[in-house]
Amino acid sequence: MAQALEGRSALITGAAGGFGRVLTRAFAEAGAKVLAADVAADGLAQLSEELKSAGVDANVTTRVVDISDRTACNDAVAAAGKVDILINNGAMSMGVISPHHITDLVGIEDIDPDVWDKFIAVNLTGAWNLTRAAVPAMKAQKWGRIVNVTTSMFTMLRGRFHPYGPSKAAMEAMSAGHAQEFEPFGITVNVVVPGGPSDTPMVPAESGYDRAALIPTSAMPPPMLWLCSADAQGVTGNRYIAAEWDASKSVDANRAAAEAPAGWPSLAGTPVWPGGKPNE
Repeated sequence: MAQALEGRSALITGAAGGFGRVLTRAFAEAGAKVLAADVAADGLAQLSEELKSAGVDANVTTRVVDISDRTACNDAVAAAGKVDILINNGAMSMGVISPHHITDLVGIEDIDPDVWDKFIAVNLTGAWNLTRAAVPAMKAQKWGRIVNVTTSMFTMLRGRFHPYGPSKAAMEAMSAGHAQEFEPFGITVNVVVPGGPSDTPMVPAESGYDRAALIPTSAMPPPMLWLCSADAQGVTGNRYIAAEWDASKSVDANRAAAEAPAGWPSLAGTPVWPGGKPNE
């Protein structure tokens, strides 16, 4: 994929975290100019040092951004100059509530209402803030790529895994709706998920998992790089399980293994509606 994205500009959120670090480097190595955004200034400084050591720092600018702040999101898009590619990866994890959330699941009484509000503001509204800021320029040029990182259906529906699960389920629904809304403008919207517990700080050491058994962060870039390339023109409204995408195989083989519609379209086909069918 080297240089496949030359001339394109990408904004990647959560860039200081596990997936964000490898995505920032992968997109920079593919030739994209990257604005790497995160709320953690120290993490971004460490990322800059890693990129400098790898020789791709010239392609990357870092910026501290709280994606729950709409003004900060608007300013980040403006600072990027243009955003051809938006990777909505930034999110809060259940570790904010408890480092033992995987082995000792969280109940409703354990969730402070302010923490619930912040989860929704970051994990859902943050992606909406950036999408709303980036889409007008994408529409004007009739080209854009939006990739949203949600989570497995199991995690979305898991009891005592709130607010993370519901916030990501809402993001999945938003992705499916935006794919329909933006398709006439040449903008694709897709979802990429790791497929299960991953070797990132979101799975804390307290979980007790063998880190070698977790999905590596390196699983995420290959499907995303393809989705953001010219080869994926018109591919929209899908979700991809990164752990099922094998970079040594063909795109067709990977699509067959990893691709499914985003959201729950099989449940949306028979609404009870005045006149028999909703307006599209």
